[in-house]
This record gives sequence, C-alpha cells and structure tokens, in this order.
Amino acid sequence: MLKINDNYLKLPGSYLFSTIAKKVQAFTEANPDKKIIRLGIGDVTQPLSPAIITALHGAVDDMSKAETFHGYAPDLGYSFLREAIASNDYAARGCDIAADEIFISDGAKSDSGNIGDIFSVDNKIAVCDPVYPVYVDTNAMAGRTGDYLADQQKWSNVIYMPCTSETNFAPELPKETPDIIYLCFPNNPTGSTITKPELQKWVDYANEKEAVIIYDAAYEAYISEENVPHSIYECDGAKTCAIELRSFSKNAGFTGVRLGFTVIPKALKREGTTLHSLWARRHGTKFNGAPYIVQRAGEAVYSEAGKEQTKQLIAYYMNNAKVILEGLKEAGYTVSGGVNAPYIWLKTPDKMTSWEFFDNLLEKANVVGTPGSGFGPSGEGYFRLTAFGSYENTIAAVERIKKM
Repeated sequence: MLKINDNYLKLPGSYLFSTIAKKVQAFTEANPDKKIIRLGIGDVTQPLSPAIITALHGAVDDMSKAETFHGYAPDLGYSFLREAIASNDYAARGCDIAADEIFISDGAKSDSGNIGDIFSVDNKIAVCDPVYPVYVDTNAMAGRTGDYLADQQKWSNVIYMPCTSETNFAPELPKETPDIIYLCFPNNPTGSTITKPELQKWVDYANEKEAVIIYDAAYEAYISEENVPHSIYECDGAKTCAIELRSFSKNAGFTGVRLGFTVIPKALKREGTTLHSLWARRHGTKFNGAPYIVQRAGEAVYSEAGKEQTKQLIAYYMNNAKVILEGLKEAGYTVSGGVNAPYIWLKTPDKMTSWEFFDNLLEKANVVGTPGSGFGPSGEGYFRLTAFGSYENTIAAVERIKKM
C-alpha cells in the first residue's frame, strides 16, 4: 500500500501567502466596490526593461531556425550566462568565483528548497527569526525540523535566532551549534543588513564548527550603503563554508520569467566530499534549470543597457520604499527597513497581533500587507509592506493608512 510523506501532515495550516490570498478574495467578493491596493506579496509590478525584451525576441527568433535552435540546456546552464555572472557579480567585487561554480536555475525559491536534497535529514538547521518561511517549510517537508509546537509557533528541532529591535533585526551567533545556517541579507521581511565585519564573524564561526551557511542574497542589488557586502564571498574563508543563492526576480523583474542561480565553490567539502559534485549530480538528475530563451534574457541584464535599465528599476522601487517609510513615520508608526531592501518593517500599533492588523488594514484602508508572524515567532507584533507596487498605488496606500 502506498505511503505518503507524513512530514507534510505536520505543517501548520496553508502557506502564508495562500492564506493571505484567500482572505483577500473573500473580502473582495463581499466588497466588490472596494479598490484593493496590494503591498503584500513581493511580486514586481513594472514591465521588463527594453534590453531584456530585445533579448527575448532575439532568442525566440533563434528557436525558429534549425541552425540556431536550442533544446535542453546544459546541466549547469549556458556558459554565456554563467560567465557574465562570474564577471559582473563576483570578479567585479573581488570575489574569486569561477563560471563552473555557478548553477543556473528557475529561481532562488526553488533552490532554497531543493538544496536540502544534498544534506542528511539528521542535520540541524538554524534560521533567523523572522525570515522567509520557505527555509523552514522545506526542511519540515524533508523531516529535519522535528514537531511543530503550536503553542510556541515554532518547531522542536530548529534553532531560532531572534532578530529584534534590540539587535537591529540582525541575528546573534547561536549558543547551540547548528549544521546548516540560513542567512538572508538584505533580510526578507525586515529589510535589515549586516556589515562585512559582522558577516565575517559568521564565516569564521561556520568554518570553526564545520557548519554550512546557505546565504540568500536575492536582494543584494538594493544595497545602498557601502559597508554592507553584496556577497558572502567578499569575506575571507567563505568558499569553504558557504553556498550563495541569487535571483533575477527582484533586481530585473523576472518574477514572471523565472531565473536564478546558486553558487557552490569547489573548495566547500564535508565528510571528504565536495558539495559542488553533489549539487551537480542533483542538478543534472532532477533538472530545475531555465530554458535558452530565459537565459539569453538573463545575459541581457549584464549588457550596458541592461545594467542602466536595471538601476532605474531598482531606483523606482526604492523611491516607493522611501515614500512608505517616511509617510508612516509622519503618521506616528514605528518602522524600519526600506534603505537597503524594498521592504518596510512596521511595528503594529495598540498591541495588535499581526493578523489583527492585517484585518484592520484590509477593512479600513483596503490595503494588503503581510503579517509578521508568518515569518516566525519573533515576527509577531510586526507587519511587512512591500515597495514593489506602482508609485501611484504606493502614494494612495500611504494616504489611506494615514487616515486610519
């Protein structure tokens, strides 16, 4: 008789953003005359830049001719894209990352879940709290997190590293030693960052403990402060302890196109085995790459026109972040983030829970955000707003919130 993976049965409720979608749908059906402004899910709203569109058209034309047609992509991804990434994202920042240490995929979200396939179920994970829920959820599905403790809203076999206002929403080194450490900077949902010396402490700690850091740098393009590293490989010794995840979704607007990559240096070994070889085998057998057309679009991001247009797109969203941050401060809210990331982290007023504030915001302002508790226990009492809306909707949303 078939048996299911009963780890899925331990998951509490539905995925965070599925719950939000259901609540918004119910409100919309009951209030068809209300115009909803969505500042919840981190989906981009602006069209792809002209350089990317041109590349997409050109790649489609390639697929129409026998001499330029492309079928399955290479396991690691096309060399033209991997070399562009190695040159622009790493060599340009003084990081020694080779093109064959880069694995092209259909997005950082996929890789952040799939990377667990190369690790034993017996490993213990440590996560920032609050943080992107996919890290914990996918480890729970694999059976690595123990049991869910509903009264504490946490898992029994996960090391939570609280990120609170007292620590500027950055984690401290855990007292209990983990095997896998998830770090996300700039952080989703808080928008917080750490300096290079602070990140170096994590690299040194991981090497000392023989742990592995999974470093999510999906929002690095939004960094505006010089003392904040864009890659963990800017730190000495990172190549022997860190895996880095990157995405084209937020910097170049690829949420509807899907493209990302993972870097695993060949120097990263555990138990006498290079993790690069394990991921290469996993990547080749359970392929989650991106097609030729999309990879050509990714290459265009690194063209001179692509770089300039990407900067303009990021500036657009960060202007939205400034509008939200300053507008809510004027209205008396306690807010942070929005400087190195397109997210605003808001402390809920009047001791409201994050879901109570969600309901209140939807009902009174017809604005959708994301309850902080969905990102972990320490997220309770906080709320995330995204700058990925249109400028007009961002202005309108802030004015509505001010009137609440």
